[in-house]
Amino acid sequence: MRREPTARQLRLATELRRLREAAGLTGRQAAALLGVSPTHITHIESALAGVSEQRLRRLASHYACTDEEFIDSLVSMATDRTRGWWEEYRGLLPTSFLDLAELEHHATFLHEVAILYVPGLLQTEDYARAVFSSRVPQLASEELELRVQHRMRRQRITIPYDLVIHEAALRIRVSDRAASRAQLAKLLNRSEADHISVRVIPFDLDGFASAASAMTHVGGPVPGLDTVVRDVPHGSAFIDSVAQLGAFRTRFRKVEDVALDAEQSRDFINGLAKEL
Repeated sequence: MRREPTARQLRLATELRRLREAAGLTGRQAAALLGVSPTHITHIESALAGVSEQRLRRLASHYACTDEEFIDSLVSMATDRTRGWWEEYRGLLPTSFLDLAELEHHATFLHEVAILYVPGLLQTEDYARAVFSSRVPQLASEELELRVQHRMRRQRITIPYDLVIHEAALRIRVSDRAASRAQLAKLLNRSEADHISVRVIPFDLDGFASAASAMTHVGGPVPGLDTVVRDVPHGSAFIDSVAQLGAFRTRFRKVEDVALDAEQSRDFINGLAKEL
């Protein structure tokens, strides 16, 4: 029995429950199909217990799920025993930090909208340290440095990463003028990478009100396993309902529609840097 399931394990459990409910079966009926107790199904669907590939495929068959790519993706989630770098921080940082790093590790793409802060995946150490230093209550110096270190390690992504960032995030000085200048330089440098796109929404651009909310859309192995991440006071909230995923996909498209293109955005960031 697991004491603290990861977000990835919880997502697998959620998807298995959704498949069962879509098939119109109760937990007791699903248990009878596998020859296990109803309690065992409850444990699987709450991520307190794992599920083997054989049992997962049997359940999918009983639930009349014919999407082989989706089933294969669930099997991969169920059988993956990778111990990622983020596990080094277990017990040292909040679980949400580890879950976010694991989610990004398995992602196929990242679409992000940033309004007030430069995203963690593109922050300098000084910028990240200033953000974490502003926390109330104040963090102990050891934990603050662990958070900065963890954030820098998250930046080793190689998947497509499309960022739309508002001018407000580029202008707000979380530290001093030198730190802001260095942060803009890093944004420009990283935007030159083949897998990273940075586009800016200036203050004076029309048509942004309907899409003004920060979010990260994380691509799964199949669209049905996408996730949206939003910041909340206690850390990060993972959103995976079909309706909300659809709404956030639309929202990102609206944001892209009004943003400057990549070249215009680099010119814009260069202009801000020169002002400093």
